This record gives sequence, C-alpha cells and structure tokens, in this order.
Amino acid sequence: MNTVKNKNSLLYQIAIIFLAGIILTGLLTFFSEGAVSDKIVREQTENIASEISKETMIALGEYPAYQWLVNYWHDHADELDIEYDVDYSDGTKTEEKARLLNSRHPELQLKYATVSEIEELSEEDQKLYAEITYSWLITRVNQIKQTYHVDYLFGVLTDDTFSSQFFLFSGSEKGLLRGTKYEEAYTLGKTVTVADGQAAAMRHAIQNYKHLADAGDYFDYYAYMDTIDDNYVLIGMTYNQTAIKESVNTRTVSQTALVMLYEMVLSAICLGGLYYFFLKPLKKVQGNIRQYKEEKNSENVIWSLAEVRPANEIGQLSEDISELAMEMDNYMNSIRNITAEKERIGTELSLAKRIQASMMPHVFPPFPERKEFDIFATMDPAKEVGGDFYDFFLIDEDHLCMVIADVSGKGIPAALFMMASKIILQSCAMLGSSAAEILTKTNEAICSNNVEQMFITVWLGILEISTGKLTAANAGHEYPMIKNPEGTFEVLKDKHGFVIGGMEDIQYREYEMQLKPGSKLFVYTDGAPEATDNDNHMFGMERMLKALNADPDADPESILKNMQNEIDEFVKDAEQFDDLTMLCMKYNGVQK
Repeated sequence: MNTVKNKNSLLYQIAIIFLAGIILTGLLTFFSEGAVSDKIVREQTENIASEISKETMIALGEYPAYQWLVNYWHDHADELDIEYDVDYSDGTKTEEKARLLNSRHPELQLKYATVSEIEELSEEDQKLYAEITYSWLITRVNQIKQTYHVDYLFGVLTDDTFSSQFFLFSGSEKGLLRGTKYEEAYTLGKTVTVADGQAAAMRHAIQNYKHLADAGDYFDYYAYMDTIDDNYVLIGMTYNQTAIKESVNTRTVSQTALVMLYEMVLSAICLGGLYYFFLKPLKKVQGNIRQYKEEKNSENVIWSLAEVRPANEIGQLSEDISELAMEMDNYMNSIRNITAEKERIGTELSLAKRIQASMMPHVFPPFPERKEFDIFATMDPAKEVGGDFYDFFLIDEDHLCMVIADVSGKGIPAALFMMASKIILQSCAMLGSSAAEILTKTNEAICSNNVEQMFITVWLGILEISTGKLTAANAGHEYPMIKNPEGTFEVLKDKHGFVIGGMEDIQYREYEMQLKPGSKLFVYTDGAPEATDNDNHMFGMERMLKALNADPDADPESILKNMQNEIDEFVKDAEQFDDLTMLCMKYNGVQK
C-alpha cells in the first residue's frame, strides 16, 4: 500500500479528483436547482398546454364548416338557445333539436355538414344547426378541461388591435359557475377588455402560433388557430403551476441527495478496487513493454502477457499488445480478405445496376405496333446505380404517360428511393388520374413515410394519342424542350410546382399543349445542362439547344445519341458528377 501513500501515485490523484467531483456536484446542484426547476416547470406546462390547445383545435376543426359556425356564433350570440353544461343521461334539448333537424333533412350529416349544405338550409334550420353544434362543442371542451385539470380553457376572437376578446366558448366543470362575471366560465358572446400584457401575449401567439406567459403562480397560454374575416381565433388557458413546481422541486432535491450518496459509495468502492484491479496489472503490462523494447522477442512477450487478463481495459491492453506482435503475420491475410470483399461488393453493385436498368423500359421500339409516336430514352448513372429514372407506358389505348425524374443525392440510397418513387408514380398514373393529380397523390404517398427527408423532381406528361393533346405537370424539374413540325427545338418555360417529398399538402397544377404530327418533345435531368469539364464550365442550355438543332429532324434515338456525343466531347475526361437521363418522343399523329 506504499503506492497509496505516495502523493505522486495515480490512485492518490484519482481520489483527489473524486472528492473534488463530489463537492463540485453538490455545489452546482444547489445553485442550479432553482433555475432548472423553473425551466422544467415551464417546459412541462408548455407541453401540456400545447396538447390541450391541439385537442381543443381538433374539437372545433372536426366540423368542416367551423369557419361558418364561428361567424354565425359571433353574429348571433344573443339569439342562440344553447345548453352549456349538460348531463346527457336524461335527454336534452340539444338531442331534441338534432332529431328535429334530422327529420327535416335526413340526408344531412350534422357532424360533417359543409358550408354549401348549411347555406341551403332555411334561417330557422341554420340557427338550429348552430345551436346543436355549439352544445356538442362546449361538451367536448368541458371534457378536455376536466381531463387536464386546467383552471380556465376558452376560445376567443380578437382583431388586430388586440383591445378586446369576444368569447366563443369557455370550458366548465362541477363547481365552476357559468356566466358573464369575472372568474366564471363565460357564456357565448361575453366581451372583455384586454390588458396590455394579454394583448402582447395574443400578438406573440399569432406571430409564433403559441405563447406562454408567466404570471406568478399561474401560466397564461394562447395558441393561434385561424384567421376568419379579419378576426383571429385563439385558444387560451390559465394553468396553475404551483402543484407542478412542488412536484419538480421535491423530485430534484431527492434525486440530488441520492446522486451524491451514490457518488460517495461508488468512489469508496472504486478507490479500493483501482489498486488491485488497475495499478498492479498495469505495472505488469508496463514491464512486458520494456522487456519487448530490450529483447524484441514477440513470442516471450505474448506468453508473459497471457498472465495479465483482468476483465477490464488493462486486460484488453495486454491483449492488444500481444496482437500487435502478431500483426505482421496477419497483414497479408487481411489484404486478401479486403480484396475479396471489394470484389463481392463490386459484383453486388453490378447486379444492382442491372436490376435498376431492368426496372425501366429498355427494349426499343417499346410499342412496335403503334405508329402514332416514336420514343427513345437513356439513363447513365454517375455511380454504379443512380437516382435518375425515366418511364413511359400506356395508361389505356389512347393515352401515353411519360415521366422523367431526378432523386436528391446519388448512389444506393438514391437508387432505392428512385425505385420506390417510380412504382408509386406508375401506380397513381394507372388509376386514370390527371397529370396534376398523379403528382399530388405521389407526393402524399412519399411524404407519409419519408424518414430520410429525400425528395424528387418530376416532369410528367400524358399524351392523348388520337388528338396530340399533351397534358403535363412539373414538380421542380428542368424545363422541357419542344420542336414544332417545321421549326426547331425551343425551351418551354412551364410552371414549376414544389419538389415531390419536400412538403405535405401540395396541390400541383398542369398545363396543356397541342402537338402536331412531326412535333417532338425532349426532357432530361440536370445531369445534361450541368455536365462539367475540367475547368468547371457547365454544358448549359445554350449548348443543349445547339446540339438538338444540329439535326432536329432526326429520329428520337439519333437525337439522344447526338446529345450524348456533344456532352462527351465537352467534358472529355472530366469525372461525371451527376446522373444523366434523357427522353425524346416524336408525335406522328393518327395513321390513316
């Protein structure tokens, strides 16, 4: 134990560090407890308030015509006969009203009525509908308030002056009075003047969609829901934070005490075990290293270190030193194994490339019996597999669908995303939807499970073969190029929508063009205009048009070969950084 007494020993130094750590932990916990507790209380309260506001918004938003209802409740607050706090077990006026309205309009689904359906009702029935839905809503708001034990839960309307609040609804429970006086659960139409602090809180909520304000023992919370006729719809609540603070403070103090106690016990155990399980084996390892340094005899070192095998890092260290002595013997075997693994990976990537190529149309001409059009396409990935793809297929006998797309990224991830996207696009197209609907449905499907946040640009066109009408939609893709029968290729600057997979609830737009017999369409991915030479110059749109118009009357296959040759001549031996995919279609018209 002389080592323990030596102030220069590792064990002594570690003991000092442990002691200092315990003292520092206690001090930091003591001084930070208040700030941490307040932060936890605020975070927990904000999370709970956010959940409550979401449930309340859902309760109101369940009605498709909620905006109409909000306006009606606002404009007719004094005229409505509303049941606020109802026990439905014995039957209610609301149920009688619902039965009456259903008897008059059996086809009307009250829960899901639309604005147009409601506006077709008589004024009397509109009033009935507003009273019924309000009673249903206030019952649900009461349930939410009681479930979360929030002190006040309400919905208000306010304008951009933030000077007053018009109460749409206010949750209640047993023991809480319903009325228009302060601290009561307000009825519909109660209007109150807003203090400066509340006005600021509502303004922040509209700017940031939510705002939590600390008011001593209470939190005031506002969440912005909607803007209806220049009035803001806000969900508000008042939440008592005393109980949460007490719970968090008690838990923080007890956990701090336990942590310090555990640290003291563990420190004592560690200090006692460090000498026997750490220092002694380490000295043996150190001695063998010195022996190897003097003798350079790896066999003796291996046998000697075999005695040092504690189940910790020292044992691993002795094994590592033994293995180091044998490293050169195993080096060549490692090289051979690495080479074999590279060959296996290369074989699998080659197979993946063939599988990817087989997923796209690759037999040309693809429709030899159809003389109304000619089509040809190519795909040249920058790596073994890529994220570009093209596709074309007959939706029915008179409609040809053409697709060209570019997935974000390159390599295997892009290839996997590309294959899934291609299948989804084709599946949506075969349902007989329009070009815009196909992209909209595809975006919905991809966004529903896009964990890696990848996206894809798409140009999709549907050719009505019998007339030459082409309906197309563009999701962030390159501009197509069109050639009229007697003209040359020109860029068609069509309207772009957002990329597929980038954002939910996108509605895409489509456009139409009339192709005459002899017209040609050329679409491509950004690998063509962005092909780069050794001086980092891009091929560009101008060179593309020049290549297309060098022989604009050539067949689609020759046009793509001419374009590929011009790009190869431009980039020469520069590395290909992006996938290059092209498609050309010539419309011949209906053959007579």
